[in-house]
Amino acid sequence: MNDKNSESNIRNLNIWLEGMRSVGVAASGGVDSTTLAIVAHRNLGRQCKIYHASSPAVPKAATHRLKRIAIEEGWEFQIIDAGEFSDPNYLKNPVNRCFFCKQNLYGTIASVGVTERTLLSGTNRDDIGDFRPGLKAAEKFEVKHPYVELGIGKNAVRGIAQVLGYEDLAELPASPCLSSRIETGIPVQSDTL
Repeated sequence: MNDKNSESNIRNLNIWLEGMRSVGVAASGGVDSTTLAIVAHRNLGRQCKIYHASSPAVPKAATHRLKRIAIEEGWEFQIIDAGEFSDPNYLKNPVNRCFFCKQNLYGTIASVGVTERTLLSGTNRDDIGDFRPGLKAAEKFEVKHPYVELGIGKNAVRGIAQVLGYEDLAELPASPCLSSRIETGIPVQSDTL
């Protein structure tokens, strides 16, 4: 991805964000949501708040990365417990486990004050072809997906991160939640993770 395309994508994201009064970004610590959080905060400042769910299913490196970037960028940043480990539907680890995870995540964010903000996710265009039951939960909470709306895929997100000055983020390998590494139907337990 060349810098011109990345700069164009950043401009398009900024134009998209200008239509928002106030946003909350659900950030996992991966390249997609973290890059979106950086762009959204740089555009909207205090009208943007970043939420990160910390749990046994989230790699500690992701939480540390977000804490570091939050300080560097001056984010309004909140770490939450989404409560998925109290949800028996999630713990059963069915094929749609991600639905229950995201339902808990977005529900918790809504309960801590994002109701006055538009909630954004880092879902990108390339994610749409995959089986993503979490997107059903996102619909319920009216979560918006700017990358999808603008046709921005994974490689383009990496290019954006690079132009923003986060080369380490741009090169980050994909890292799904730790629960996704347990075979479907085998219960999720924090000590297993």
